[in-house]
Amino acid sequence: MTSVVAAKSGTQWSIESDGQSAVVVEVGGTLRSYSAGDVAVLDGFTEDELSPASAGQILAPWPNRIRDGKYTFEEQAYQLPLTEPARHNAIHGLVNWSRWSLVEQTPSALTLEYDLPAQIGYPWWLTLRATWSLSAAGLRCDTEVVNNSGSNAPWGYSVHPYLQLAGVSVDDTVLHVPGSTRIVADSRLLPIGAVPVPGTEYDFSEPRRIGDLVLDTTYGDITHTDGVSEVTLADPASDRKVVVWADEKFRYWQVFSGDTLHGERFRRSVAVEPMTCPPDAFRTGRDLVVLAPGERWSASWGIRG
Repeated sequence: MTSVVAAKSGTQWSIESDGQSAVVVEVGGTLRSYSAGDVAVLDGFTEDELSPASAGQILAPWPNRIRDGKYTFEEQAYQLPLTEPARHNAIHGLVNWSRWSLVEQTPSALTLEYDLPAQIGYPWWLTLRATWSLSAAGLRCDTEVVNNSGSNAPWGYSVHPYLQLAGVSVDDTVLHVPGSTRIVADSRLLPIGAVPVPGTEYDFSEPRRIGDLVLDTTYGDITHTDGVSEVTLADPASDRKVVVWADEKFRYWQVFSGDTLHGERFRRSVAVEPMTCPPDAFRTGRDLVVLAPGERWSASWGIRG
């Protein structure tokens, strides 16, 4: 059911199925809430609140950061707006504060679309679609993008949900991340190398408590089983858990323990972000997707709570 309200996040679209509910909003096509039964799985935000720390946002056509907003693609140099001025970076793409349009809706699913116009710094016209659905298997998002331009376009994609286990602190949360390397970042949170994680404090290849570890960490060389990679947050005192899964298009996981957030959101939940490419991929070309003219690209991810 659609509820049109005078809210900062725009129109609110709700879906329900199998005892679950979710709300996706017009601004950014953002996932604002997701609950299983009466339990909030997503650490979201209110309808009249700006998405805090990118909560639930879609990050495209690049995830994470680009150093100085400068990159060269196919021998042409580009300059993006510096949307993280304190660190002199371009961050989280170009679609997260735009108004998305409803294409279709059923009680348990909805599809939103956004036409990203060619612009200074990113002169390619793309059409993005995201289909959100609920079933007994949880929340699923199927994303599609089409390059409407007459030339190749650089592309990367991620999402930014914060997950929580009711009554369980971040310190006590048991985390499992199937990644064998991590990207080392500088003071601007930009990559300067990669190192193995086995045997280090960042090794969550076997589930264990987060403890007081500060995480804003990109994991690479991730494991996919039957075409799917999963990150799990679990309650050590019960069998409760939340799983974020992503298909083989996603080659990295970003895990953020919320230590740089302020007030009540400080270390309250864990952001688990599947990413198709690492930070600064527009500059390095690492795992960057190149969309040919007319090419259609798709990927799927989801949450089980």
